[in-house]
Amino acid sequence: MEPLLAKLTNTASLNYAEALHASRELLNGNMPDAVAGAFLSMLQTRGETADEVAGMVAAIREKAQTIPFQAVDVMDNCGTGGDGSQSFNISTTAAFVIAGAGITIAKHGNRSVSSRTGSADVLEKLGVPLSLPAAETTHLLKDNKIAFLFAPHVHPGLKQVMQLRKILRIPTIFNLIGPLTNPVPLDSQLLGIYRRDMLGMMAEALHKLGRKRAIVVNGAGHMDEASLAGDNHLVLLEEGKQTAFTLHPEEVGLSVYPLEAIKGGDAADNAQILLRVLNGEAGVHRDTVVLNAGLGIYANGKTNSIHKGIKMAQESIDSGAAKAKLQYLIDYKQKEVTS
Repeated sequence: MEPLLAKLTNTASLNYAEALHASRELLNGNMPDAVAGAFLSMLQTRGETADEVAGMVAAIREKAQTIPFQAVDVMDNCGTGGDGSQSFNISTTAAFVIAGAGITIAKHGNRSVSSRTGSADVLEKLGVPLSLPAAETTHLLKDNKIAFLFAPHVHPGLKQVMQLRKILRIPTIFNLIGPLTNPVPLDSQLLGIYRRDMLGMMAEALHKLGRKRAIVVNGAGHMDEASLAGDNHLVLLEEGKQTAFTLHPEEVGLSVYPLEAIKGGDAADNAQILLRVLNGEAGVHRDTVVLNAGLGIYANGKTNSIHKGIKMAQESIDSGAAKAKLQYLIDYKQKEVTS
């Protein structure tokens, strides 16, 4: 590690191979806490690069639970958190809408870290199973086109790192990479990030990790989701090429709402919002979900325009297809309990 720390001390960046090696050392417990703290702090102070992010993610995925699911056209939609908006669980709700539109979603998520309520908290409140054996996760992906991958369950080797993060008490690369560490091989992704200056870097990291198509979004108000509050800043990744653009909700037929309109509550409150959206209730929550699900459908490449993606998202809700995806997961849990 000495040569790599020397590079970082001189504000040089690590290439992919170096980042992968250093990350393996960290995750395997071969790095003393003082060295690990210095390593993570120097990355954060200088600003992480796409190679460093991709190398860390690759090392994490090497130690993750193996999900024996091989399919073309699998995606995830997730935000990094950290935007301080205290919004309801937008990407979790949108995941069911995207799945209802016919796209396989390996929904990777966790309990609350920087927000009031995480995806796992809400899904648990709804009765969705969190920690399933790999074979059952595979079954759900095949039969239901959506399954939830609970981060602590699929990444058991990260417990030591979590303790280190608590000791450091500063943002590190781990505040950025959660949505990238899905153990299922993904073809496409909708990634929300709270830092607008990292849109291009994160798109490049996604490319290095094998995504064929992706959208990285920083929403109006610097949300880690697309927002109805104004201009959203996005980067489209397609076969390695990046295209930056902005999107205002009125451009796709949606109304403008302030950020305060989408504030959520605890897990029970946010679960009820999710259900109301999937049951077809009109308003700001539905429109926010439709915007994000439409972007996800477009990011996947199932349609060639955001307008069409939004139309497909609306149809997914109104037909009951999105709600059926959630109900399948709830019923699956009930079968487990009664069997």
